[in-house]
Amino acid sequence: MIAADLSRCRLYGILDLGYVESAELTKVAGQMMDGGADLIQLRAKTHSCAQIAALAVDLHRCTAARGVPLVINDHPEVARIVPAEGVHVGQDDLPVAEVREMAGPNCMLGKSTHSLDQAIRAFYEGADYIGFGPIFATPTKPDYPAIGLEEIRKVHEAVPIPIFCIGGIKLDNLPKVIEAGARRVVMVSGWLQAKDIVAYARAAKELLNRKPHPPEADANPKSQCPS
Repeated sequence: MIAADLSRCRLYGILDLGYVESAELTKVAGQMMDGGADLIQLRAKTHSCAQIAALAVDLHRCTAARGVPLVINDHPEVARIVPAEGVHVGQDDLPVAEVREMAGPNCMLGKSTHSLDQAIRAFYEGADYIGFGPIFATPTKPDYPAIGLEEIRKVHEAVPIPIFCIGGIKLDNLPKVIEAGARRVVMVSGWLQAKDIVAYARAAKELLNRKPHPPEADANPKSQCPS
């Protein structure tokens, strides 16, 4: 594992194959890391498990060489095969305990949550971090209504593991998200569709780093990112 604490991670990038061609994955991942991505997730909703595994092998070589953890969306069995550093699941996927058994004991586990109650439950289920959103309406989560900014501070007060706000977050609204209490964010379409991915990421990271790291009780040896 990459020896650094997830609590220090601020910027989480998702490589969504709805926006990125398979042949461009490692190139775009490199640009994301050049811009300061602390975590990278491979999301491939329309691909088979075998296809995702094949893509993840090459992608993991790229991320591991830079010391950035790779997270596999939805498929814990792929995370174990590659082996990737993390796996991320949604509300309709297997329970956290079953996912952890499939992915392996050293694999960090994240879970998507769409309300304060779901966030609290994910913590007690044993998730290492949560995604909280969608903060704003987003085409990647059309079935979920936007949460808005009001719940961000509440979820940080209630859940003592790393929380990554997600959903429609872009450079133009990121200051509002941070002001509302966010410490970490996930970016997808705004980042991947930017003319200059590196510059976009650096600008986002700079905004996030202006807010000092608060003390947290989320030190978990499985929850790691580059320092």
